[in-house]
Amino acid sequence: MRLSTRNQLPGVVTEVRIGSVMATVKVRLDGSDHIVTASITKEAVEELGLAEGTPTTVLVKSTEVMLGVD
Repeated sequence: MRLSTRNQLPGVVTEVRIGSVMATVKVRLDGSDHIVTASITKEAVEELGLAEGTPTTVLVKSTEVMLGVD
């Protein structure tokens, strides 16, 4: 599948927490210890077959990026 999204980060699912409607999925990015957390629907987790150890790609599409410092 080809996508227009430029920010494509490969990784592996390290944790899936499923609630009644939504789920939280943590992905460790390949080649690092960085974790990206995504909130997606429970239905999407089931349809994609996401579970610990599943290889996946984090797709980031944003119109705004903010930074903060102390």
